[in-house]
Amino acid sequence: MKAVIRTKFGLPKIKIKKVEKPTPKDKEVLIKVYAATVNRTDCAILFKEPFLVRYISDLFKPKYPLTGTDFAGKVEAVGKGVKSFKVGDRVWGFDDEGLGSHAQYITVSENKALTTIPDSITYQQAAASAEGVHYAYNFVNKIDLKSGQNVLVNGATGAIGSAAVQILKSFDVNVTAVCDGKNTFSIKSMGADRVIDYTKEEFTNDKIKYDYVFDAVGKSSFEKCKPLLTQGGAYISSELGYMGQNLFLALFTPLFSDKKVIFPYPTDIKKSIGFVKKLIKNRKFRPLIDKRYPFEEIYEAYNYVASGKKIGNVVITMGD
Repeated sequence: MKAVIRTKFGLPKIKIKKVEKPTPKDKEVLIKVYAATVNRTDCAILFKEPFLVRYISDLFKPKYPLTGTDFAGKVEAVGKGVKSFKVGDRVWGFDDEGLGSHAQYITVSENKALTTIPDSITYQQAAASAEGVHYAYNFVNKIDLKSGQNVLVNGATGAIGSAAVQILKSFDVNVTAVCDGKNTFSIKSMGADRVIDYTKEEFTNDKIKYDYVFDAVGKSSFEKCKPLLTQGGAYISSELGYMGQNLFLALFTPLFSDKKVIFPYPTDIKKSIGFVKKLIKNRKFRPLIDKRYPFEEIYEAYNYVASGKKIGNVVITMGD
């Protein structure tokens, strides 16, 4: 089979090569991959930035050669003892430590964040409903949302931001989305009540007060967003911030300020996937897809995602 292999950190070091097709072990399923994405997590793993990621994984050389963190495909075989899945099941999943899913086939433990795909969506839509959704849901599950509250989402057209808008609307809150004005129709169709065009105005000058500010692209800061917050309000960012400040602010602002920082440390991928699956079934979620690349053009897909120009998800198509 064909798979993307990396031998060193960095984009020029990935290549599509022929490797041995995996065989499922006990409690594993063999999946024929039909779609995956190239996402921020993939880029962080590939480039090992920030440096903390490289330190945790491997300082100089990747210990896991295959790339890819999410996928959608069909179960082709099951190992001994598998009870949750059968041959022919359409499935999708995600693992932020890597699955090697930029390949024609993968094996995944049935106990991982793996579930069946609702009949109403395609393989490509399923693959695009994993990584960004997981991080967006971990914004929401760190707070106590109440109907009618005001929430601002900066970077609303990203994979995390577009997922956050839809997840927030499922909690019946008022959502203001910050994005390029040319994407206003798309974001409003996902439920945003109001859009601020960052190309024309600075969102931190907004007169409305918010219970929460979600910085889904990590391009602002608590200091800049603090005037937007109500008393008791919170700023949550997808990034560590300058010099890792969001980690420290999350520890100290609850003690010394009536406005705080919450760090959305992502946990329980299985729960995130289960949550969005229910939204999909209830027609309350649809992934935002920017571009689709055939597997053979995955290098170009990585280049595009690394450029920071993407909106929503970049999908890799592997087959039918």
